[in-house]
Amino acid sequence: MTDQNETIANALELLMINQNGIGAAIEELAKWIAERGSTEIADNAVTALEVLDKNAESINSSIRLLRQEGS
Repeated sequence: MTDQNETIANALELLMINQNGIGAAIEELAKWIAERGSTEIADNAVTALEVLDKNAESINSSIRLLRQEGS
């Protein structure tokens, strides 16, 4: 792997870790909001989580691709 690809892969991996943390926080907030009766807002938060999950798959694929190029 080139140094540039390694740097990009490492940066993407850190962004994924951050994205996972944000996702976990949104999930907890959505649960808390739903328990208080604001189900529409909680549903919107869950929709945002689905987008994060979908994008996570693409980011993980990119990381694997960058790391395989140097192998």
